[in-house]
Amino acid sequence: MIKHPKKLLVIITEASLENALAEQVKALGAQGYTVHYVRGEGSTGAREGTWEADRTIEMKVICDEAVADQIAQTVLARYGANYALTLFFSDVAVLRASKY
Repeated sequence: MIKHPKKLLVIITEASLENALAEQVKALGAQGYTVHYVRGEGSTGAREGTWEADRTIEMKVICDEAVADQIAQTVLARYGANYALTLFFSDVAVLRASKY
């Protein structure tokens, strides 16, 4: 089985940013993304998602390392100072490289 190395960028942030992030992720070269609603607690307090303004999303993007770096840099610069935001990377391997 042939595996192709890629990066997984995970962005955890306020749900109000979903549409803007989706546009930026694609504009910066990612083929797509996956979004889930999540709950949790961190340095900015608990976000339980019981009402719309309190919802949190987890956006996952699988792409080349350079694209992941550019997305992370852009998101951090635009939203890091004013929104709850967590970003992290993981190494992944995919089977159909053309999809990413």
